[in-house]
Amino acid sequence: MKGMGNMMKQAQKLQSKMLKMQEEMADKTVETSAGGGMITVVANGAQQIVTINIEKEVVDPDDVEMLQDLILAAVNDALAKSQEMVSSQMGKLTGGMKIPGMM
Repeated sequence: MKGMGNMMKQAQKLQSKMLKMQEEMADKTVETSAGGGMITVVANGAQQIVTINIEKEVVDPDDVEMLQDLILAAVNDALAKSQEMVSSQMGKLTGGMKIPGMM
């Protein structure tokens, strides 16, 4: 029974560390670009888009689809990088152990 109590304490300690790490990750950001830097997107560790910057030169009213494609590519890349950042930190915390429901 004592072993089970220790395991529960360790699980609670890990959960507390994971919550703290998630809060810290929300303050960290990653940046990516598309179209040779014409579109830049910044995302945080909470998988939220923080900023999108679009250079005037890429805005062509006759080719809105290209602009949409560039924005979509940059946003998806920023979110992927954000997830990688969080997964990397989570791996350090859990020693590589996969925890259901977490990144």
